Parts: sequence; structure tokens; C-alpha cells
Amino acid sequence: MDGLNTAYLLLGGNLGDVKQTFLRAVEAIDEFAEINEKSGYYRSEPWGFESEYDFLNQVLLVRTGLNPKELLRSLLDVEQKLGRETKRHNETGNYQSRLIDIDLLFYEDFEVSEKDLTVPHPRLHERKFTLLPLVEIAPDYIHPSKNKTINQLLHECDDNAEVEEI
Repeated sequence: MDGLNTAYLLLGGNLGDVKQTFLRAVEAIDEFAEINEKSGYYRSEPWGFESEYDFLNQVLLVRTGLNPKELLRSLLDVEQKLGRETKRHNETGNYQSRLIDIDLLFYEDFEVSEKDLTVPHPRLHERKFTLLPLVEIAPDYIHPSKNKTINQLLHECDDNAEVEEI
């Protein structure tokens, strides 16, 4: 056993040069996690709010010695260093456009429900922009609380948003 744990991360953004921001995020994440796989880039319309800019998303499979809270804290630090404002919602409580967003989707088969950390990500099964890049690198991964593969979750997903690999 090498002491490293597997986690899946979702990168997202729709402001600025998103691919360049993702490359910088990957470099920063590589400081505290070994990046084993990266999905392609997926373009989608904003989810939960309106914006003139489409989003790009990418999933990373990483291995890390950090525990879930340490990993989340490190990911939030990366977001901040790359220019992310701390608030995730606008004044009306809706999502908003952003330079970078890094979500912790899974950490091993852990199930954590705390004020500042929920793993697995509570809405990943509802979002094609998460499921499509995830199914590219982990179609048979079993969601610990849903007890279904990512592929099954994608086929059951009711999200009708247009998501395309670019």
C-alpha cells in the first residue's frame, strides 16, 4: 500500500482563457496530488443560471496522501490563487460565471456529510457536464451511496442540457 487515496475532481469555468486556467490548475494540483488521468474538455451551457458564456469542464483522477478535508482546503487554495472569488453564488443566491471551480466529486468510497464538505458531490448524478467527462475515464466506478456505476447514472440522468466534447 502506497498510502495514497484516489479522488475524482471536476474543473469548471467560463471566464477568460479557460483551457489555460485548467492547465495552471493541473500544475498547482500536481504539487499535492499525483494526476493519473484527465478527461477531454466538455463544453456546456451554464447550469442553474444564465450567462452569455458557455462552460468548459474536465475531470481529473488523482491520487493523494491528503485526507478529504485537506484536499478540499488545497483545492480552494488553488482556486483562490487562480483568481477565484470566494463566493460561489450571486446576491440572489444563484450560481454565477467564474474563472475556475474545482469540485471534489469522490474520495475513495468515502461518504462524508459535514457543513463544509459533502462527498460524494451531492448533485453530480444530476449533471451531464459532470457525468460525461467522468464516464470517459471511470465508466464502471460505483457511486458509493447510489450503488450504481457512472455509466448507469449517466443513462438515468434527466439533465437535457447540451454537452459536447471539444
